[in-house]
Amino acid sequence: MKKRMILVRMMLAGCILLGSMGTVSVEASRKSAEGLPLAGVSGKLLELADADRIEKIEKNDAGHADVAFNEIPKTASEYEDIAIAQVSHYVNVRSEPNTESEVLGKLYNNSAATILETTENGWYRIRSGSVEGYVKAEYVVVGNEELARSVGTRYATVTTMTLFVRKEPTTEAKVLTMLPEGDDLVVLDESDEGWVKVSTVEGDGFVSRDFVTLSTEYVEAESREEEQARLAAEEAERRAAAAAAEEARRAREAKEAARAASSGRSQKSGSSGNSGGSGHAGSSAGTGASHAGSSNGQAVVDYAKQFVGNPYVYGGTSLTDGADCSGFVMSVYAAFGISLPRNSAEQRKAGYEVSLSEARPGDIVCYSGHVGIYAGNNTLLHASNERTGITYTSPVTYRPVLAVRRIF
Repeated sequence: MKKRMILVRMMLAGCILLGSMGTVSVEASRKSAEGLPLAGVSGKLLELADADRIEKIEKNDAGHADVAFNEIPKTASEYEDIAIAQVSHYVNVRSEPNTESEVLGKLYNNSAATILETTENGWYRIRSGSVEGYVKAEYVVVGNEELARSVGTRYATVTTMTLFVRKEPTTEAKVLTMLPEGDDLVVLDESDEGWVKVSTVEGDGFVSRDFVTLSTEYVEAESREEEQARLAAEEAERRAAAAAAEEARRAREAKEAARAASSGRSQKSGSSGNSGGSGHAGSSAGTGASHAGSSNGQAVVDYAKQFVGNPYVYGGTSLTDGADCSGFVMSVYAAFGISLPRNSAEQRKAGYEVSLSEARPGDIVCYSGHVGIYAGNNTLLHASNERTGITYTSPVTYRPVLAVRRIF
């Protein structure tokens, strides 16, 4: 670019002063500046040239590489340094680029990592979640946008206090729903200029790009410490479930024994004995069920369901006067001494994740821009919208489920 600019300007000057007598090269102008003799009219022209002006032109162009006039600068794809594990189960992340080094964590199939460095012996240095180390290059696919999009979830995070989700990509369209700052929405389409199509509990709608931040979330590697903590939590859950099942069994046996005893008394002393015996047995069974529910989140549901029918209020946190979806979940858990984040996006990170097939009462079910409490029997208990308020919805998969989080 520098050479072209100087040459064109000198050519114009030569044409104006001398008509068809010729032009000079940039190289010649540099020699003139150095005081070397130049022959003919070209030399005279260069002697008249403003050396300071040429120097300014060269300084202005310094640092700019010569680029073809029609060349369009290329922007790096956000996916070009993303590695996706393609294995039957997982690939080990090691401390050094060899199979003898320490295992720092595991990158499971379809999990993602960022490439930091390529080694000469067929390994990548990667970062994924809290894990940074090396994986064999043969077990990951790098820079494949189609694969990365298929295994990741694209989110639009709200960056304004109140975001209007509209039915069409225009500010004249009807408002479908409103969402608070910090909420995450699943992106469905980005092809409309200035707008993003997103999924919400009220249906699919459009939000302005000016008020959201777009990002892609992937499943990441699990460190050894995280794996150990997860396995310990799962074992504790199994033990709690087994204990609850055993307690429920004993309660049933006690109830059956009480009924048998009551039936025997009834034959001897009439119906009054039967009534008293049944009442006592029912009380015992109820106590056992309540205690068992406490260990697996049923107590959360039992507490939350008393507020069914109360109003939905955007931005609210009152279980009686009105709450929105995340305000409802936060306030219910607060009654059990558990502090949860205020918005649904942060609640999606609370506790630890379990699969939808393993969901049990008390778990938090997370959707795009929405959250609720699993009530059992494929039913969600949540602050739904202004029309229905706090209510039950079934099935729990009435909208795509992003995550299920267990707090207890």
